[in-house]
Amino acid sequence: MKTDIHPTYYAEAVVTCSCGNTFTTGATKAQIKVEICSACHPFFTGEQRIVDTEGRVDRLKRRFNLQ
Repeated sequence: MKTDIHPTYYAEAVVTCSCGNTFTTGATKAQIKVEICSACHPFFTGEQRIVDTEGRVDRLKRRFNLQ
C-alpha cells in the first residue's frame, strides 16, 4: 500500500455556522464554515421557510414567469 496518501486528521476541528453557532468535531480541515446547522435548520427548529441556495427560487420564477 502507498504511504503518506491520507490527509491530516484534526480531532478538534471547529465548525462555525452563519447563525453564530459553533461546535467541534473530527475532520480533515481545521476550520469549517457552514451556512445551515442543526440549530437554525427548518427541519430541526420546526419553522417553515424556504432555504434559497444560489438564487434557485428567483431563477425558477424568472424562467416560468411566475411573478
